Amino acid sequence: MKKIILDLAVTLDGFIEGPNGEIDWCIMDDDMDFDGFLSGIDTIFYGRVSYDSWGNYQPDENAGPEEQKLWEAVHSKNKYVFSSQNREDEKATFINSDIPEKVEEIKKQGGKNIWLYGGASLIKTFINSNLIDVYRISVHPIALGKGKPLFEDLKERLNLKLIKTNTFKSGVVQLIYEPEK
Repeated sequence: MKKIILDLAVTLDGFIEGPNGEIDWCIMDDDMDFDGFLSGIDTIFYGRVSYDSWGNYQPDENAGPEEQKLWEAVHSKNKYVFSSQNREDEKATFINSDIPEKVEEIKKQGGKNIWLYGGASLIKTFINSNLIDVYRISVHPIALGKGKPLFEDLKERLNLKLIKTNTFKSGVVQLIYEPEK
């Protein structure tokens, strides 16, 4: 069965974005093998705001071949958008009810894993519904002091088991956890 992987950048003080939504602190090192991660998924879960911002994003015409290739890989995936809006979109399937049941159906379809892209409220819903199979958290060497925290309004304690750590030349440390059963 497919696994839902939360792959996310956070600051050292636990924020996923700055107070105004800024993510300019996020580092993409070539040694992070993000292409390898993308090759292991065939589906992306978005919240509506994240989908509207990034789900069909096209890099600037002056973007290098690496960035072009990255976005081409992202846009080749199946996309599901969790939203209270019921919208028709030829590039994504919108889901607005019965989230746990629909997620289970998608996981049972077979194929590669699922990237839980976000945004924050969708991530919170998935955490509180115990729908995440792998937490792949990349901690960036910056502290913002304020912003949108990753773990906000947890319904209950979240116990995780560390599976692997990766360190990168930029100082980013990636922590890979699975929920303790």
